[in-house]
Amino acid sequence: MNSVVPGEEPEELVRFREAWRAEVKQRRGVHPEPKPQTAVSPPNETTAPTSVSVTKTDHGVGIVRGGPNLHPGPSSHTIAGAPTVPVHASHGQSRLSPAFGRAIEVYRSAVNHEQRSQLDEALRLYRQAFRLDPNVDRAYHKEEQRLEQLALETAAARKKPASGAAPPGAVDGLAQGVEALSIHHGTREIGTVTGTLANVLAGFPQELIFEPEDEKEGTPIKIIPDELLLHILRSLDTTTIERFATVNRKARVLSLDSAIWRDFVHLAYKPPQIPDEDAISTIVDQYRADYRRVYIEHPRLRMDGIYIAVCHYVRTGLSENAWVNISHLITYHRYLRFFPDGKVLSLLANEEHQPQQVIPMLKPTLRMKGFYIGDWHLDGTTVHLTNLAEMHDKVTTNTNVAPPEARYVFQMTLALRSRPVGRWNRLDFIGYDSVEIETGEAVPLPLKHERSFWFSKVRSYPAY
Repeated sequence: MNSVVPGEEPEELVRFREAWRAEVKQRRGVHPEPKPQTAVSPPNETTAPTSVSVTKTDHGVGIVRGGPNLHPGPSSHTIAGAPTVPVHASHGQSRLSPAFGRAIEVYRSAVNHEQRSQLDEALRLYRQAFRLDPNVDRAYHKEEQRLEQLALETAAARKKPASGAAPPGAVDGLAQGVEALSIHHGTREIGTVTGTLANVLAGFPQELIFEPEDEKEGTPIKIIPDELLLHILRSLDTTTIERFATVNRKARVLSLDSAIWRDFVHLAYKPPQIPDEDAISTIVDQYRADYRRVYIEHPRLRMDGIYIAVCHYVRTGLSENAWVNISHLITYHRYLRFFPDGKVLSLLANEEHQPQQVIPMLKPTLRMKGFYIGDWHLDGTTVHLTNLAEMHDKVTTNTNVAPPEARYVFQMTLALRSRPVGRWNRLDFIGYDSVEIETGEAVPLPLKHERSFWFSKVRSYPAY
C-alpha cells in the first residue's frame, strides 16, 4: 500500500486536478500546453466537420469526415485502463484500430438493444464486445462524451462563426443533418446520396467490411472485389438490390452506386413519362444527381403491373311479395395497363370476369366488349388518356364490307398518387369525357360509381 506523506497531496489527486483545469480551459477556448503527467488531453479542435463523404478504400468502404478551420496537429485521448485512442483534428473524429472500433460498435449495438428491452440479444452483444476488448465500456462512454462535446461546439460555432468558418447551411452529419454524401472509389466519384439516407450513412463507422453473423464462420463474400459485386448488382432488379442492401452497412453503401440506378432512371424516364429526352438532365439536377431518389420519388407510371379499380353500386330488384324488397349489389372492374410506347389498354368487365382471368389475357390482341386502346402521357402527376377507341369483334354478313367507323372516342384525366404504402400506386379520377370525332366536342360523363385505381404488380409483365 502506498503511504501518503503528511502535508503532501496524493499523486492521483494532483493528476485529476490538472486534468480538470485543462478541460475547463479548453471549454473556455484556452488551449494549454500538454503536460506529461496529465492523464486526459482534450482534443485540440474548435469546429465540427462541415463535409462528409463515403469512401471506398483498399480495406473496405468507409465514412470520412473533414472540415475547414481545424487546428493542425494530432492530440491523444487516453482512457485509464483502455487502449489509447488517437484523435486527428484534421478529421474531427477518433481514429480507432479495426478491432477496437469493432468492439465499440458491438457495445453500442448492445446498448441500443437494451434500451429496446431486447435483453437476450443485448447480453449476447455485451459478451461479444468484452471478448473483443475488456475495457470497451470505458472507451464507449468516453467516445460518447467526446461526440456530445463536439456537437455542442459545433452548435456554438454555427451561432457565432469565426473567420474562415464554414458558411451557414454547410453539410454537417452531427448537429443539423447531412445534405448530401458523395461516394468515392479511390479518386473516382461513383455516387451521391441525399435526404434521410445521407444522415444514416453519416453515422456509419470509418471502415466497412463484411462480417459473419457467427464469429466462428468465414465470410466468402469478402474475397470478391467490390468492382465484381457492383457488376453483379447491375444485372439485378430493384427489389433484389434493396434486399441485398439490408445485409449490412457495406452492402448498403455498395448498392448506392450511381451506375446501378442510372440504368433504371434512363430506362424508366423517357417520353411519354417525361416531355422529351433532354428533360432527364434537369430532373437529375433537381435531386442533386442522386439517381436512386430520382427513381423512387419522381412521378412515373409503372409498367410492371396493372391498375385495377373495384367499383360497386346497388340496383333495386323485382319482388313478387310487396313486403319484401330485393337489392342487388353489382360489382364491376376497370383495368388500365400502360406500355412504354405510349399505348394504354382499358377494360371494363363485369363480375363474370374476375381479375385472375383478365390479367393474363389483357394484351393489345384482346377483343371483347368494353375493351379500349388509346394513348397516354404524363404531365407532372396528371395522367392524360386520349383516343380511347373500343376494340371488339365486328360481325358482318359481307366480309368485303368494312365495319362502320366509330363516331366517338373517350378520354380520361387521372391524378397519380403514392398512397398509403408504395410508390405511384394509385390513380384518382379527375375527369372522364366522351369526344365526338367529327367536331371534337367533349361531353363530361358522370362519375357516380367510379373508384380509384390501385396498382397490382404482375410478375409476367416487363417493367419497361
